[in-house]
Amino acid sequence: MATFIGKRTRENLKNRPAEALEAPAAVAALKKFKGPKFDQTVNVALFLNMDPAQTEQGIRGSVSLPAGIGVSKKVVAFCREDMVKACKDAGAIEAGADDLVAKIEGGWMDFDVAVATPDMMRVVSKLGKVLGPKGLMPSPKTGAVTPKIVDAVKEFKAGKVEYRNDKGGNVHAVLGKLSFKDADLVSNLEAFVQHIEKLRPPATKGAFIRKVVISGAMTPSVQLKYAAAEEVKS
Repeated sequence: MATFIGKRTRENLKNRPAEALEAPAAVAALKKFKGPKFDQTVNVALFLNMDPAQTEQGIRGSVSLPAGIGVSKKVVAFCREDMVKACKDAGAIEAGADDLVAKIEGGWMDFDVAVATPDMMRVVSKLGKVLGPKGLMPSPKTGAVTPKIVDAVKEFKAGKVEYRNDKGGNVHAVLGKLSFKDADLVSNLEAFVQHIEKLRPPATKGAFIRKVVISGAMTPSVQLKYAAAEEVKS
């Protein structure tokens, strides 16, 4: 069956830059595409020089981008009773221990991120089969398990970006909205790429980041000119 490609998409693909661009030019090119009426989310994808089958090479974590991502997330906090008020004042929509576990076991799942103090993980472990499949289980690798839980609530509520490599060795993340100023998107893009570069596994030889592309939710991608990736081609 032939795939239908709309007129707008055909025009955008025709005008997509054929070569990789520096970050400012790549963001400018992205904004020139004809898009839908809503404010598109801007995404970044990195193809990494890694073996996803090797656990020690896995990439997973979270990072706060300099200009934010324009999204407020619903956060729940697993904490002691004496920390409940502080977590809620920081923006958590729910906070607690066994009572919060019971509420989630009862079917309530109206949240985007779960954070916990280390001593609460014995309580949270009861929800492994519920939170695990949805990617909501708090993890130290993402900064969601921390004694500084009030700070974690604030950061994740503000849109702290979580990432994890897929089976193809790619890492995807949100950079913000297309309505952001060019400089803010460039700042977020460069900060994220630099953050991932620092996670290079010791066993990796040659360039770690092989390709970087950015795209709108419903418009074509634009490839970023990245020095280390260019060295791989030469």
